[in-house]
Amino acid sequence: MSGATSNAPTRKHTALPKAQILIEALPWLTRHHGKTVVIKFGGNAMIDEDLKAAFAQDVVFLRHAGLKPVVVHGGGPQISAALDKHGIVSEFKAGLRVTTEDAMDVVRMVLAGQVQRELVGLLNQHGPLAVGLTGEDAHTLTATKHQPEIDGELVDIGRVGEITEIDTGAIEALLADGRIPVVSSIARSQDDHHVYNVNADTAAAALAAALGAETLMVLTDVEGLYENWPDSDEVISRLTASELEKLLPDLSSGMVPKMEGCLHAVRGGVTTARVIDGRVQHSILLEIFTDEGIGTMVVPDEQGES
Repeated sequence: MSGATSNAPTRKHTALPKAQILIEALPWLTRHHGKTVVIKFGGNAMIDEDLKAAFAQDVVFLRHAGLKPVVVHGGGPQISAALDKHGIVSEFKAGLRVTTEDAMDVVRMVLAGQVQRELVGLLNQHGPLAVGLTGEDAHTLTATKHQPEIDGELVDIGRVGEITEIDTGAIEALLADGRIPVVSSIARSQDDHHVYNVNADTAAAALAAALGAETLMVLTDVEGLYENWPDSDEVISRLTASELEKLLPDLSSGMVPKMEGCLHAVRGGVTTARVIDGRVQHSILLEIFTDEGIGTMVVPDEQGES
Protein backbone atom coordinates (compact mmCIF):
# COMPACT_ATOMS: atom_id res chain seq x y z
CA MET A 1 0.00 0.00 0.00
CA SER A 2 2.78 2.45 0.90
CA GLY A 3 4.08 2.28 -2.69
CA ALA A 4 0.71 3.31 -4.10
CA THR A 5 0.34 6.37 -1.90
CA SER A 6 3.84 7.66 -2.56
CA ASN A 7 3.15 7.53 -6.34
CA ALA A 8 -0.18 9.33 -6.26
CA PRO A 9 1.00 12.96 -5.86
CA THR A 10 3.50 12.56 -8.73
CA ARG A 11 0.86 11.09 -11.00
CA LYS A 12 -1.58 13.89 -10.16
CA HIS A 13 1.09 16.47 -10.82
CA THR A 14 1.99 15.18 -14.32
CA ALA A 15 -1.61 14.61 -15.40
CA LEU A 16 -2.96 18.00 -14.33
CA PRO A 17 -1.56 20.09 -17.22
CA LYS A 18 -3.19 17.62 -19.67
CA ALA A 19 -6.55 18.13 -17.97
CA GLN A 20 -6.11 21.92 -18.09
CA ILE A 21 -5.33 21.80 -21.83
CA LEU A 22 -8.48 19.77 -22.47
CA ILE A 23 -10.61 22.14 -20.39
CA GLU A 24 -9.21 25.16 -22.25
CA ALA A 25 -10.42 23.56 -25.49
CA LEU A 26 -13.96 23.14 -24.13
CA PRO A 27 -15.49 26.46 -25.37
CA TRP A 28 -14.12 25.75 -28.87
CA LEU A 29 -15.33 22.15 -28.82
CA THR A 30 -18.79 23.43 -27.89
CA ARG A 31 -18.74 26.18 -30.52
CA HIS A 32 -17.58 23.94 -33.39
CA HIS A 33 -19.54 20.79 -32.53
CA GLY A 34 -21.44 19.45 -35.55
CA LYS A 35 -19.99 22.14 -37.83
CA THR A 36 -18.35 21.48 -41.20
CA VAL A 37 -14.76 22.59 -41.67
CA VAL A 38 -13.10 22.50 -45.10
CA ILE A 39 -9.31 22.13 -45.02
CA LYS A 40 -7.12 22.78 -48.04
CA PHE A 41 -4.08 20.51 -47.72
CA GLY A 42 -0.99 21.79 -49.52
CA GLY A 43 2.55 23.11 -49.35
CA ASN A 44 5.23 21.60 -47.17
CA ALA A 45 2.70 19.64 -45.12
CA MET A 46 2.19 17.47 -48.24
CA ILE A 47 5.85 16.52 -48.54
CA ASP A 48 7.30 16.24 -45.03
CA GLU A 49 6.50 12.82 -43.49
CA ASP A 50 6.12 14.11 -39.91
CA LEU A 51 3.88 16.98 -40.99
CA LYS A 52 1.75 14.59 -43.06
CA ALA A 53 1.27 12.29 -40.07
CA ALA A 54 0.44 15.25 -37.78
CA PHE A 55 -2.06 16.57 -40.34
CA ALA A 56 -3.83 13.20 -40.44
CA GLN A 57 -3.96 13.09 -36.62
CA ASP A 58 -5.44 16.61 -36.50
CA VAL A 59 -8.16 15.82 -39.03
CA VAL A 60 -9.11 12.60 -37.22
CA PHE A 61 -9.12 14.50 -33.91
CA LEU A 62 -11.57 17.05 -35.39
CA ARG A 63 -13.82 14.23 -36.52
CA HIS A 64 -13.78 12.58 -33.06
CA ALA A 65 -14.33 15.98 -31.42
CA GLY A 66 -17.68 16.20 -33.23
CA LEU A 67 -16.71 18.36 -36.22
CA LYS A 68 -17.18 17.36 -39.86
CA PRO A 69 -13.86 17.81 -41.68
CA VAL A 70 -13.65 17.80 -45.49
CA VAL A 71 -10.15 17.74 -47.02
CA VAL A 72 -9.42 19.25 -50.45
CA HIS A 73 -5.97 18.82 -51.97
CA GLY A 74 -3.88 19.74 -54.97
CA GLY A 75 -0.42 18.34 -55.63
CA GLY A 76 1.86 20.90 -57.26
CA PRO A 77 5.24 19.41 -56.26
CA GLN A 78 4.15 15.83 -57.01
CA ILE A 79 2.69 16.87 -60.39
CA SER A 80 5.90 18.69 -61.36
CA ALA A 81 7.98 15.62 -60.43
CA ALA A 82 5.73 13.26 -62.43
CA LEU A 83 5.67 15.53 -65.50
CA ASP A 84 9.44 15.70 -65.31
CA LYS A 85 9.61 11.90 -65.27
CA HIS A 86 7.36 11.78 -68.36
CA GLY A 87 9.53 14.37 -70.12
CA ILE A 88 6.79 17.03 -70.08
CA VAL A 89 8.01 20.56 -69.34
CA SER A 90 6.20 22.44 -66.55
CA GLU A 91 5.17 25.89 -67.72
CA PHE A 92 3.22 28.52 -65.76
CA LYS A 93 1.26 31.51 -67.06
CA ALA A 94 -0.54 33.97 -64.76
CA GLY A 95 0.43 31.70 -61.84
CA LEU A 96 -1.40 28.70 -63.37
CA ARG A 97 0.06 25.51 -64.79
CA VAL A 98 -0.27 25.25 -68.56
CA THR A 99 -2.00 21.87 -68.87
CA THR A 100 -1.86 20.08 -72.23
CA GLU A 101 -3.87 16.89 -72.83
CA ASP A 102 -0.81 14.75 -72.07
CA ALA A 103 -0.11 16.78 -68.94
CA MET A 104 -3.76 16.41 -67.84
CA ASP A 105 -3.46 12.60 -67.91
CA VAL A 106 -0.46 12.88 -65.56
CA VAL A 107 -2.20 15.46 -63.31
CA ARG A 108 -5.23 13.22 -62.92
CA MET A 109 -3.10 10.16 -62.24
CA VAL A 110 -1.01 11.97 -59.60
CA LEU A 111 -3.92 13.67 -57.81
CA ALA A 112 -6.39 10.79 -57.74
CA GLY A 113 -3.96 7.86 -57.82
CA GLN A 114 -1.09 9.05 -55.66
CA VAL A 115 -1.68 12.12 -53.44
CA GLN A 116 -5.27 11.28 -52.58
CA ARG A 117 -4.50 7.59 -51.97
CA GLU A 118 -1.65 8.44 -49.61
CA LEU A 119 -3.81 10.88 -47.65
CA VAL A 120 -6.70 8.42 -47.40
CA GLY A 121 -4.20 5.79 -46.19
CA LEU A 122 -2.80 8.09 -43.48
CA LEU A 123 -6.27 9.00 -42.22
CA ASN A 124 -7.42 5.39 -42.26
CA GLN A 125 -4.60 4.29 -39.97
CA HIS A 126 -6.92 5.72 -37.30
CA GLY A 127 -10.07 3.84 -38.35
CA PRO A 128 -12.37 3.34 -41.37
CA LEU A 129 -12.89 7.06 -41.84
CA ALA A 130 -11.60 8.57 -45.07
CA VAL A 131 -13.16 8.17 -48.52
CA GLY A 132 -11.42 9.63 -51.58
CA LEU A 133 -13.25 11.20 -54.48
CA THR A 134 -12.45 13.66 -57.24
CA GLY A 135 -14.54 16.57 -58.43
CA GLU A 136 -15.67 14.26 -61.25
CA ASP A 137 -17.50 11.91 -58.86
CA ALA A 138 -21.25 12.48 -58.68
CA HIS A 139 -20.70 15.81 -60.49
CA THR A 140 -19.22 17.23 -57.28
CA LEU A 141 -17.35 19.87 -59.30
CA THR A 142 -18.29 20.99 -62.81
CA ALA A 143 -15.95 23.33 -64.68
CA THR A 144 -15.56 25.33 -67.82
CA LYS A 145 -12.30 26.16 -69.61
CA HIS A 146 -10.45 28.98 -67.87
CA GLN A 147 -8.59 31.52 -70.00
CA PRO A 148 -6.62 34.04 -67.96
CA GLU A 149 -6.14 37.57 -69.23
CA ILE A 150 -2.47 38.48 -69.74
CA ASP A 151 -1.63 41.98 -71.02
CA GLY A 152 -5.23 42.52 -72.04
CA GLU A 153 -5.54 39.28 -74.03
CA LEU A 154 -7.19 35.95 -73.18
CA VAL A 155 -4.58 33.20 -73.19
CA ASP A 156 -5.21 29.48 -73.80
CA ILE A 157 -3.49 27.48 -71.06
CA GLY A 158 -5.07 24.14 -71.94
CA ARG A 159 -7.03 21.98 -69.53
CA VAL A 160 -7.32 24.47 -66.68
CA GLY A 161 -10.84 24.81 -65.37
CA GLU A 162 -13.01 27.34 -63.63
CA ILE A 163 -15.75 25.95 -61.37
CA THR A 164 -19.24 26.64 -62.69
CA GLU A 165 -21.32 24.33 -60.54
CA ILE A 166 -21.08 22.29 -57.34
CA ASP A 167 -23.16 19.32 -56.24
CA THR A 168 -22.46 18.61 -52.56
CA GLY A 169 -24.70 15.49 -52.41
CA ALA A 170 -21.94 12.88 -52.30
CA ILE A 171 -19.90 14.81 -49.72
CA GLU A 172 -22.94 15.41 -47.52
CA ALA A 173 -23.84 11.71 -47.66
CA LEU A 174 -20.31 10.79 -46.56
CA LEU A 175 -20.39 13.34 -43.72
CA ALA A 176 -23.78 12.03 -42.57
CA ASP A 177 -22.20 8.57 -42.43
CA GLY A 178 -19.37 9.88 -40.22
CA ARG A 179 -16.74 9.68 -42.98
CA ILE A 180 -14.02 12.16 -43.93
CA PRO A 181 -14.25 13.07 -47.64
CA VAL A 182 -10.87 13.67 -49.34
CA VAL A 183 -11.42 15.58 -52.60
CA SER A 184 -8.96 15.89 -55.51
CA SER A 185 -9.33 19.21 -57.34
CA ILE A 186 -10.18 17.99 -60.82
CA ALA A 187 -13.51 18.58 -62.55
CA ARG A 188 -15.39 17.59 -65.66
CA SER A 189 -16.73 20.15 -68.09
CA GLN A 190 -20.38 20.22 -69.12
CA ASP A 191 -19.43 21.89 -72.42
CA ASP A 192 -16.92 19.42 -73.87
CA HIS A 193 -16.97 16.60 -71.24
CA HIS A 194 -13.19 16.87 -70.86
CA VAL A 195 -11.51 16.71 -67.47
CA TYR A 196 -9.96 19.92 -66.15
CA ASN A 197 -7.33 20.77 -63.58
CA VAL A 198 -8.78 23.21 -61.01
CA ASN A 199 -6.81 25.34 -58.55
CA ALA A 200 -7.17 23.55 -55.19
CA ASP A 201 -7.41 26.81 -53.17
CA THR A 202 -10.31 27.91 -55.37
CA ALA A 203 -11.97 24.49 -55.19
CA ALA A 204 -11.72 24.39 -51.37
CA ALA A 205 -13.25 27.87 -51.06
CA ALA A 206 -16.10 27.06 -53.47
CA LEU A 207 -16.85 23.81 -51.62
CA ALA A 208 -16.77 25.55 -48.23
CA ALA A 209 -19.37 28.08 -49.43
CA ALA A 210 -21.55 25.39 -51.07
CA LEU A 211 -21.46 23.21 -47.93
CA GLY A 212 -22.29 26.14 -45.65
CA ALA A 213 -19.08 25.37 -43.73
CA GLU A 214 -18.27 27.10 -40.46
CA THR A 215 -14.59 27.45 -41.37
CA LEU A 216 -12.25 27.24 -44.36
CA MET A 217 -8.62 26.54 -43.46
CA VAL A 218 -5.88 26.88 -46.07
CA LEU A 219 -2.47 25.40 -45.22
CA THR A 220 0.43 27.41 -46.63
CA ASP A 221 4.21 27.63 -46.31
CA VAL A 222 4.14 31.06 -44.67
CA GLU A 223 3.00 32.24 -41.23
CA GLY A 224 -0.03 34.03 -42.65
CA LEU A 225 -0.66 37.26 -44.52
CA TYR A 226 2.12 39.74 -43.82
CA GLU A 227 1.33 43.36 -42.91
CA ASN A 228 3.79 44.99 -45.29
CA TRP A 229 5.80 42.31 -47.10
CA PRO A 230 8.76 42.32 -47.84
CA ASP A 231 9.52 45.28 -45.52
CA SER A 232 7.96 43.61 -42.50
CA ASP A 233 7.21 40.06 -41.37
CA GLU A 234 4.43 41.16 -39.03
CA VAL A 235 1.46 38.83 -39.61
CA ILE A 236 -2.06 40.28 -39.83
CA SER A 237 -3.99 38.09 -37.43
CA ARG A 238 -7.51 39.22 -38.37
CA LEU A 239 -9.06 41.27 -41.14
CA THR A 240 -12.47 41.82 -42.71
CA ALA A 241 -13.49 40.89 -46.25
CA SER A 242 -13.37 44.56 -47.34
CA GLU A 243 -9.92 45.09 -45.82
CA LEU A 244 -8.68 41.99 -47.64
CA GLU A 245 -10.19 43.13 -50.94
CA LYS A 246 -8.15 46.36 -50.76
CA LEU A 247 -4.93 44.37 -50.20
CA LEU A 248 -5.46 41.83 -53.02
CA PRO A 249 -3.83 43.83 -55.88
CA ASP A 250 -0.54 44.06 -53.94
CA LEU A 251 -0.22 40.42 -52.86
CA SER A 252 2.41 38.00 -54.17
CA SER A 253 1.08 35.73 -56.93
CA GLY A 254 1.19 32.59 -54.74
CA MET A 255 -1.01 34.18 -52.07
CA VAL A 256 -3.61 35.53 -54.50
CA PRO A 257 -5.66 32.32 -55.06
CA LYS A 258 -5.49 31.56 -51.31
CA MET A 259 -6.69 34.99 -50.22
CA GLU A 260 -9.23 35.26 -53.08
CA GLY A 261 -10.52 31.88 -51.87
CA CYS A 262 -10.85 33.19 -48.30
CA LEU A 263 -12.69 36.26 -49.59
CA HIS A 264 -15.04 34.14 -51.74
CA ALA A 265 -15.74 31.83 -48.78
CA VAL A 266 -16.70 34.52 -46.24
CA ARG A 267 -18.71 36.42 -48.86
CA GLY A 268 -20.46 33.10 -49.57
CA GLY A 269 -21.59 32.56 -45.98
CA VAL A 270 -18.59 30.80 -44.38
CA THR A 271 -18.14 32.21 -40.85
CA THR A 272 -14.33 32.44 -40.90
CA ALA A 273 -11.59 31.67 -43.42
CA ARG A 274 -8.04 31.17 -42.19
CA VAL A 275 -4.63 30.91 -43.81
CA ILE A 276 -2.37 28.94 -41.49
CA ASP A 277 1.26 27.83 -41.45
CA GLY A 278 1.31 24.18 -42.51
CA ARG A 279 4.99 23.94 -41.50
CA VAL A 280 3.95 23.97 -37.83
CA GLN A 281 2.98 20.54 -36.50
CA HIS A 282 -0.67 20.40 -35.36
CA SER A 283 -1.30 23.91 -36.72
CA ILE A 284 -4.95 22.98 -37.36
CA LEU A 285 -5.62 22.13 -33.70
CA LEU A 286 -3.74 25.25 -32.54
CA GLU A 287 -5.88 27.38 -34.82
CA ILE A 288 -9.24 25.84 -33.97
CA PHE A 289 -8.92 25.16 -30.25
CA THR A 290 -6.79 27.98 -28.81
CA ASP A 291 -6.94 31.73 -28.27
CA GLU A 292 -3.58 32.17 -29.88
CA GLY A 293 -4.64 31.37 -33.47
CA ILE A 294 -1.48 31.05 -35.53
CA GLY A 295 -2.37 32.45 -38.93
CA THR A 296 -4.53 35.10 -40.60
CA MET A 297 -8.28 34.98 -40.09
CA VAL A 298 -10.71 36.61 -42.54
CA VAL A 299 -14.20 37.47 -41.26
CA PRO A 300 -17.29 38.90 -42.97
CA ASP A 301 -17.54 42.70 -42.83
CA GLU A 302 -20.24 43.09 -40.20
CA GLN A 303 -18.28 40.95 -37.68
CA GLY A 304 -15.17 43.06 -38.02
CA GLU A 305 -16.76 46.51 -37.83
CA SER A 306 -17.18 48.02 -34.41
